[in-house]
Amino acid sequence: MSSKSLVMSWMRPVLVMLLLGAGAAAPAATSFTLEQVRDYAFSTSLVAASQGSQVAWLVNHQGLRNVWVASAPHFAARQLTAYSKDDGQELTSLSLSPDGKFAVYVRGGEHGGNWDRGSPADPLSMPVGTKVEIWSAALADGTVRLLSEGDYPVIAPDSSRVLFQKDGAFWIVPIDGSVAARKLFSARGRLGSPAWSADGSRLAFVSSRDSHALIGIYRDDSTPILWLAPSVARDSSPRWSADGQRIAFVRHPGRGGAPAPRLEFEPEPWSIWVADVRTGQAVQRWSSGAGLRDSYPGEPYLEWAEGDRLVFRSYADGWQHLYSLPSNGGAPTQLTRGNYMVDDVALSPDRRRLVFSANTGMQPDDLERRHLFSVSVEGRDPVQLTAGTGLEWAPAHTRAGELLFLSATAQRPPVLATTSHQGRGVRLLAPELVPVDYPVTQLVVPTSVSFAAADGKTVHGQLFEPKQATSGKRPAIVYVHGGPQRQMLLGWNARASYSNYYAVNQYLASRGYVVLSVNYRLGPGYGHDLHFPANAGVRGASEYQDVQAAARFLQARGDVDRIGIYGGSYGGYLTGLALARDSELFAAGVNIHGVHDWTLVYHADLFNRAQYEMPPDTQRALDVGWQSSPVSAVDTWRSPVLFIHGDDDRNIGLSQTVDLTRRLDKVGVRYQTLVLVDETHAILRHANALAMNRATVDFFDRQLRRARQ
Repeated sequence: MSSKSLVMSWMRPVLVMLLLGAGAAAPAATSFTLEQVRDYAFSTSLVAASQGSQVAWLVNHQGLRNVWVASAPHFAARQLTAYSKDDGQELTSLSLSPDGKFAVYVRGGEHGGNWDRGSPADPLSMPVGTKVEIWSAALADGTVRLLSEGDYPVIAPDSSRVLFQKDGAFWIVPIDGSVAARKLFSARGRLGSPAWSADGSRLAFVSSRDSHALIGIYRDDSTPILWLAPSVARDSSPRWSADGQRIAFVRHPGRGGAPAPRLEFEPEPWSIWVADVRTGQAVQRWSSGAGLRDSYPGEPYLEWAEGDRLVFRSYADGWQHLYSLPSNGGAPTQLTRGNYMVDDVALSPDRRRLVFSANTGMQPDDLERRHLFSVSVEGRDPVQLTAGTGLEWAPAHTRAGELLFLSATAQRPPVLATTSHQGRGVRLLAPELVPVDYPVTQLVVPTSVSFAAADGKTVHGQLFEPKQATSGKRPAIVYVHGGPQRQMLLGWNARASYSNYYAVNQYLASRGYVVLSVNYRLGPGYGHDLHFPANAGVRGASEYQDVQAAARFLQARGDVDRIGIYGGSYGGYLTGLALARDSELFAAGVNIHGVHDWTLVYHADLFNRAQYEMPPDTQRALDVGWQSSPVSAVDTWRSPVLFIHGDDDRNIGLSQTVDLTRRLDKVGVRYQTLVLVDETHAILRHANALAMNRATVDFFDRQLRRARQ
């Protein structure tokens, strides 16, 4: 049976009405500016009040980040906060108090970094610096209060207090800021993952202690912390049962043992345990297999459901699916099946059903979209809730059961939307967040394409073709996403950075470029084996074959001449590799904060012997890592390149670009640089993102169009 028939065999028919809303469509025109296509209000981080009828989400419009809210029954959207400056201060950790009266969030920092995560970021270069602070905003009147410096707030079940992390300890503060914050308690290790019991009397948390990690329960200052089944393992993800008598958690083997080979994937076994919070004793209720597909999925989505069942996510059958398990043990039930991945998941208020987004549906190209589905926690009565050519993600339920989510199309950026649990259409709730003059109708609708890499693997991509006709040949551009565990879609992306690049691809198409966005192997949307392929990245760059295949696909068209390439982060790495290895194929490129030398990023520890044993393939790993890096092929690099990099990048240091440019100097390769001072990997300021986008387009115009004249 085909993957499509596997999906359609359990879908109910649905009717989807994508309503753009009054005034949302721009009048027809022949062109639009880069500033216009980047003038969208990006919505993200949708949350709902667990005991109320309110939802909240974050909106970033031209660098102005604010909290928006809406309430049943009509869910009229309104802006709650009033930040009015493009200062690069991100908003994160948004939550609503259970009673729906307060929104709590963090302002400041850069939480996506590989290092200095959550430390203040100052891309505006203010002499007084910045802070990472926790704020609350009252939904009734919009009053905003600074609660404390700190991070990662968690609201107590009674809606009166906010727990947060600061200086390696847990702190507590009233949600209305009426009293100054105080330290609640501290413990050895790096503390994190706090979880309140349902009655708010106890707090579960994780204490990471390098080789192992423990789950503790704090009650009060006079009661010793109770450690749940302490062992040499690494425990994580504590989840309270509804009655407050048990905690489910994930257990991983402790760190140690003989060093594993660097050039091979090692299975990452994991198990689910249930602990009695009175005694601290725990019992294993499920364990993964020993194969690669059984490895820890990164985010297991462990939750307690109705019927005393535990719901979790696994790659066991080769695709990321949902399972449920009796909490007293037994065989798990696979809830979702088919050749697609389960992405966002939300448990209904009665804990009987799961609503999730997945890249499947009735359209043959839904592998590159997201739609919403519902299934009972026992695996019965699956329903497809949304369908068509739109994209839907981030489901959230109010206490009364209203289902809200974010909705986008190929032409309209994401906004708040709703539907019924029977899948009776999609209704937009905040169409006003799409500017009246936004060029909705002028954007192209990308098409899904596939082609074969040199080793026979199928590669997927989205093709942006210009609307205007031409009698001659056009320049073309390959766009390479970052991650690498990301997937570009046939429409706007749930991630802000990739929606930015989607907008740039639309603008390039409006200027006559044929743009191919390539989903190379290592992405999550095509099954485990392509998500974790052999010999990829530092292990041999096998995914570069997919980038080559994208360029060959464009070459085979009769209307394409010179081909450029660009991408950020991991996409910057593959851009560098393309220009270094195949300058005859790629005429120019824009490399945005890419990795250029794997040995200094992934294998740096191999240069310093830290123990008697070393990985058995140490020298081979260093050699392959070097050969997989752009710096190893500088001698064959001929094409001009633009480097763009923030000098407060906390994922890939600017030193990677500095090192490569020094090497290019020696071989005479033409390059330009755009250094964004005090900017991070996330490109926090809208002005800096626009400068990056403008430099990218201008560079391609000079390098690819001028060469054709």
